[in-house]
Amino acid sequence: MSQYGEIVENGLWKQNPGVVQLLGLCPTLAVTSTAVNGLSLGIATSLVMALSNASVSPVRKLVPDEIRIPVFILIIAALVTVVDLTMNAYFHPLYNVLGIFIPLIVTNCIVLARVEAFAAKNPVTPSALDGFVMGLGLTFVLTLLGAMREFVGKGTVLSGLDLVFGPEAKALVWQVIPDYPGFLLAILPPGAFIGLGLLIAGRNWVEQRRTAAQTVPPLVPSPSH
Repeated sequence: MSQYGEIVENGLWKQNPGVVQLLGLCPTLAVTSTAVNGLSLGIATSLVMALSNASVSPVRKLVPDEIRIPVFILIIAALVTVVDLTMNAYFHPLYNVLGIFIPLIVTNCIVLARVEAFAAKNPVTPSALDGFVMGLGLTFVLTLLGAMREFVGKGTVLSGLDLVFGPEAKALVWQVIPDYPGFLLAILPPGAFIGLGLLIAGRNWVEQRRTAAQTVPPLVPSPSH
């Protein structure tokens, strides 16, 4: 259980791929114009990572070292194709918004990095958990960054929810600031860089305070006279 707890902590906090390892910056910066976009791509990536790790782990000892990278990429590409076609079939409006970034999960360095660093060396269950939790850590960053940019840029939260759940979901969109004129910089790529920088700074600040609290020496009581 301690191994699984460490996997979860690494994926969500210590080695979070979005704000610590800084992997997959292309979709992180390009897709996160809204919270729904970030959440959708994050979930798709999480599924691919979990399935990729679970698929590579059983065959890791059967694949020669010389061709392991091409074989791993072939497995990832097959799984991404399944996710891509599924989204195209059942969530077509959202699929059109995310566009090329669904197929590009194949080239996302997060997926191959976890396959190579963890799944190629560990059994199936911890490998699948590692891929899924690392994907969840990325999903959290994508969603939070998308929500920040959407809030500052449009004054809304959860816009585009109808792309997932149909036109009825438009009633769930939260108009935080009525008659908001918008702040275009937040929606454009510079806003993504600024927002991600704030998230990284916030995470580092929390970690520094946490580390400092753990290293403060205990107070030594003064000797009584």
